Amino acid sequence: MDIKLAKHDKRYIESTDDVYSIMQRVLLRENKIDQEKEHFWIIGMNLRGYILYIELIALGTYKAVNIEPMNVFRVAVMKNASRVIIVHNHPSGSLTPSEEDKDTTDRLIQVARILNIELTDHLIITPRSYISFRTTRLMEELEQSIKYVPPYQVVERIRKEEKKIAKEQLAVEKNKTKAEKEKRQKLAQATANALLDKGVSIEDIAKILEITPKAVEKIINLK
Repeated sequence: MDIKLAKHDKRYIESTDDVYSIMQRVLLRENKIDQEKEHFWIIGMNLRGYILYIELIALGTYKAVNIEPMNVFRVAVMKNASRVIIVHNHPSGSLTPSEEDKDTTDRLIQVARILNIELTDHLIITPRSYISFRTTRLMEELEQSIKYVPPYQVVERIRKEEKKIAKEQLAVEKNKTKAEKEKRQKLAQATANALLDKGVSIEDIAKILEITPKAVEKIINLK
Protein backbone atom coordinates (compact mmCIF):
# COMPACT_ATOMS: atom_id res chain seq x y z
CA MET A 1 0.00 0.00 0.00
CA ASP A 2 1.37 3.37 -1.04
CA ILE A 3 1.75 5.82 1.85
CA LYS A 4 1.15 9.48 1.03
CA LEU A 5 3.40 12.09 2.57
CA ALA A 6 1.66 14.77 4.62
CA LYS A 7 1.80 18.41 3.58
CA HIS A 8 4.58 19.33 6.01
CA ASP A 9 6.67 16.13 5.66
CA LYS A 10 10.17 16.54 4.25
CA ARG A 11 10.76 15.14 0.77
CA TYR A 12 14.49 14.64 1.34
CA ILE A 13 16.16 12.26 3.76
CA GLU A 14 19.21 13.85 5.36
CA SER A 15 19.35 11.90 8.62
CA THR A 16 17.72 9.09 10.58
CA ASP A 17 15.79 11.76 12.49
CA ASP A 18 14.11 12.74 9.21
CA VAL A 19 13.09 9.13 8.62
CA TYR A 20 11.70 8.76 12.14
CA SER A 21 9.86 12.09 11.99
CA ILE A 22 7.99 10.96 8.87
CA MET A 23 7.34 7.37 9.92
CA GLN A 24 6.26 8.29 13.45
CA ARG A 25 3.47 10.42 11.97
CA VAL A 26 2.58 7.62 9.52
CA LEU A 27 2.25 5.19 12.44
CA LEU A 28 0.20 7.60 14.52
CA ARG A 29 -2.23 8.11 11.62
CA GLU A 30 -3.26 4.46 11.95
CA ASN A 31 -6.30 3.57 14.01
CA LYS A 32 -5.70 2.30 17.54
CA ILE A 33 -6.15 -1.38 16.63
CA ASP A 34 -3.66 -1.26 13.76
CA GLN A 35 -1.14 0.68 15.85
CA GLU A 36 -0.92 -2.42 18.03
CA LYS A 37 0.26 -4.51 15.07
CA GLU A 38 3.69 -4.69 13.52
CA HIS A 39 4.05 -2.76 10.25
CA PHE A 40 6.84 -3.15 7.74
CA TRP A 41 7.51 -0.21 5.43
CA ILE A 42 10.09 0.57 2.77
CA ILE A 43 11.19 4.05 1.74
CA GLY A 44 12.55 4.32 -1.79
CA MET A 45 14.91 7.17 -2.71
CA ASN A 46 17.10 8.37 -5.52
CA LEU A 47 20.86 8.94 -5.12
CA ARG A 48 20.30 12.44 -3.72
CA GLY A 49 18.01 11.16 -0.97
CA TYR A 50 14.76 12.42 -2.52
CA ILE A 51 11.84 10.20 -1.47
CA LEU A 52 10.27 8.45 -4.45
CA TYR A 53 7.73 6.46 -2.47
CA ILE A 54 6.84 4.97 0.91
CA GLU A 55 5.22 1.55 0.75
CA LEU A 56 3.58 -0.53 3.48
CA ILE A 57 4.86 -4.00 2.60
CA ALA A 58 3.11 -6.01 5.29
CA LEU A 59 0.89 -5.69 8.36
CA GLY A 60 1.42 -8.40 10.95
CA THR A 61 0.36 -9.28 14.47
CA TYR A 62 1.22 -7.57 17.76
CA LYS A 63 4.60 -9.34 17.87
CA ALA A 64 5.61 -10.34 14.33
CA VAL A 65 5.30 -9.57 10.63
CA ASN A 66 6.16 -11.93 7.78
CA ILE A 67 8.29 -10.55 4.96
CA GLU A 68 8.92 -11.85 1.45
CA PRO A 69 12.17 -10.27 0.19
CA MET A 70 11.04 -9.85 -3.41
CA ASN A 71 7.91 -7.99 -2.26
CA VAL A 72 10.15 -5.54 -0.41
CA PHE A 73 12.03 -4.60 -3.58
CA ARG A 74 9.26 -4.99 -6.15
CA VAL A 75 8.29 -1.30 -6.11
CA ALA A 76 11.95 -0.24 -5.78
CA VAL A 77 12.67 -1.91 -9.11
CA MET A 78 9.52 -0.50 -10.74
CA LYS A 79 10.29 3.07 -9.62
CA ASN A 80 14.06 2.92 -10.20
CA ALA A 81 14.96 3.56 -6.57
CA SER A 82 18.71 3.38 -6.08
CA ARG A 83 18.56 3.50 -2.26
CA VAL A 84 16.04 2.16 0.24
CA ILE A 85 15.44 2.29 3.98
CA ILE A 86 13.32 -0.32 5.74
CA VAL A 87 11.29 0.56 8.81
CA HIS A 88 9.15 -1.46 11.15
CA ASN A 89 7.50 -0.79 14.51
CA HIS A 90 7.50 -2.65 17.81
CA PRO A 91 4.08 -2.31 19.46
CA SER A 92 5.62 -3.53 22.72
CA GLY A 93 7.66 -0.33 22.91
CA SER A 94 10.96 -2.22 22.99
CA LEU A 95 13.67 -0.96 20.66
CA THR A 96 15.85 -4.07 20.98
CA PRO A 97 16.20 -5.83 17.59
CA SER A 98 15.07 -9.45 17.75
CA GLU A 99 17.00 -12.27 16.12
CA GLU A 100 14.24 -12.36 13.50
CA ASP A 101 14.76 -8.64 12.82
CA LYS A 102 18.48 -9.23 12.30
CA ASP A 103 17.90 -12.29 10.13
CA THR A 104 15.38 -10.46 7.92
CA THR A 105 17.81 -7.59 7.46
CA ASP A 106 20.61 -10.02 6.62
CA ARG A 107 18.50 -11.60 3.87
CA LEU A 108 17.38 -8.23 2.49
CA ILE A 109 20.97 -6.98 2.29
CA GLN A 110 21.83 -9.87 -0.03
CA VAL A 111 18.74 -9.37 -2.22
CA ALA A 112 19.54 -5.65 -2.48
CA ARG A 113 23.06 -6.45 -3.64
CA ILE A 114 21.75 -8.74 -6.37
CA LEU A 115 19.40 -5.96 -7.57
CA ASN A 116 22.16 -3.33 -7.29
CA ILE A 117 20.11 -1.34 -4.78
CA GLU A 118 21.68 0.14 -1.64
CA LEU A 119 19.93 -0.90 1.58
CA THR A 120 20.92 2.16 3.59
CA ASP A 121 19.39 1.45 7.00
CA HIS A 122 16.78 -0.37 9.04
CA LEU A 123 14.85 1.54 11.70
CA ILE A 124 12.76 0.09 14.51
CA ILE A 125 10.28 2.68 15.71
CA THR A 126 7.72 3.25 18.46
CA PRO A 127 5.46 6.28 18.94
CA ARG A 128 8.11 7.73 21.27
CA SER A 129 11.52 6.78 19.89
CA TYR A 130 13.53 4.69 17.43
CA ILE A 131 16.76 2.78 16.86
CA SER A 132 18.87 2.77 13.71
CA PHE A 133 20.78 -0.35 12.66
CA ARG A 134 23.30 1.92 10.88
CA THR A 135 23.91 4.21 13.86
CA THR A 136 24.41 1.28 16.24
CA ARG A 137 26.76 -0.37 13.68
CA LEU A 138 24.52 -3.44 13.54
CA MET A 139 24.05 -2.75 9.83
CA GLU A 140 27.80 -2.87 9.31
CA GLU A 141 27.97 -6.20 11.15
CA LEU A 142 25.20 -7.72 9.05
CA GLU A 143 26.82 -6.47 5.84
CA GLN A 144 29.80 -8.67 6.70
CA SER A 145 27.61 -11.72 7.27
CA ILE A 146 27.88 -14.61 4.80
CA LYS A 147 24.82 -16.50 6.04
CA TYR A 148 22.80 -15.79 2.89
CA VAL A 149 25.70 -15.21 0.52
CA PRO A 150 25.81 -17.77 -2.36
CA PRO A 151 28.77 -20.21 -1.97
CA TYR A 152 30.52 -19.00 -5.13
CA GLN A 153 30.52 -15.45 -3.75
CA VAL A 154 31.99 -16.67 -0.46
CA VAL A 155 34.83 -18.29 -2.42
CA GLU A 156 35.35 -15.05 -4.35
CA ARG A 157 35.50 -13.08 -1.09
CA ILE A 158 38.07 -15.47 0.37
CA ARG A 159 40.23 -15.30 -2.76
CA LYS A 160 40.01 -11.51 -2.80
CA GLU A 161 41.03 -11.37 0.86
CA GLU A 162 43.91 -13.80 0.22
CA LYS A 163 45.18 -11.60 -2.63
CA LYS A 164 44.93 -8.53 -0.42
CA ILE A 165 46.91 -10.22 2.38
CA ALA A 166 49.54 -11.49 -0.08
CA LYS A 167 49.91 -8.00 -1.56
CA GLU A 168 50.31 -6.47 1.90
CA GLN A 169 52.91 -9.10 2.87
CA LEU A 170 54.85 -8.47 -0.36
CA ALA A 171 54.88 -4.74 0.39
CA VAL A 172 56.17 -5.44 3.91
CA GLU A 173 58.92 -7.69 2.56
CA LYS A 174 59.92 -5.10 -0.04
CA ASN A 175 60.13 -2.40 2.61
CA LYS A 176 62.08 -4.72 4.88
CA THR A 177 64.53 -5.63 2.10
CA LYS A 178 64.93 -1.96 1.17
CA ALA A 179 65.62 -1.02 4.80
CA GLU A 180 68.20 -3.79 5.17
CA LYS A 181 69.90 -2.75 1.92
CA GLU A 182 70.09 0.86 3.06
CA LYS A 183 71.52 -0.27 6.40
CA ARG A 184 74.25 -2.34 4.67
CA GLN A 185 75.07 0.56 2.36
CA LYS A 186 75.44 2.98 5.27
CA LEU A 187 77.66 0.54 7.13
CA ALA A 188 79.86 -0.01 4.05
CA GLN A 189 80.06 3.75 3.48
CA ALA A 190 81.05 4.40 7.11
CA THR A 191 83.68 1.65 6.95
CA ALA A 192 85.09 2.86 3.64
CA ASN A 193 85.33 6.45 4.86
CA ALA A 194 86.99 5.36 8.12
CA LEU A 195 89.60 3.29 6.21
CA LEU A 196 90.13 6.10 3.73
CA ASP A 197 90.83 8.50 6.61
CA LYS A 198 93.51 6.08 7.84
CA GLY A 199 95.21 6.20 4.46
CA VAL A 200 94.03 2.85 3.13
CA SER A 201 93.84 2.84 -0.66
CA ILE A 202 90.59 2.39 -2.55
CA GLU A 203 91.90 -0.89 -4.00
CA ASP A 204 92.61 -2.27 -0.51
CA ILE A 205 89.25 -1.03 0.78
CA ALA A 206 87.61 -2.87 -2.14
CA LYS A 207 89.37 -6.09 -1.10
CA ILE A 208 88.32 -5.66 2.54
CA LEU A 209 84.66 -4.99 1.65
CA GLU A 210 84.72 -7.58 -1.14
CA ILE A 211 83.41 -5.13 -3.72
CA THR A 212 84.94 -3.46 -6.78
CA PRO A 213 86.97 -0.25 -6.60
CA LYS A 214 84.22 1.49 -8.61
CA ALA A 215 81.67 0.46 -5.95
CA VAL A 216 83.95 1.90 -3.26
CA GLU A 217 84.20 5.17 -5.17
CA LYS A 218 80.44 5.25 -5.46
CA ILE A 219 79.69 4.76 -1.76
CA ILE A 220 82.19 7.41 -0.67
CA ASN A 221 80.92 9.76 -3.36
CA LEU A 222 84.20 9.72 -5.32
CA LYS A 223 84.33 9.84 -9.09
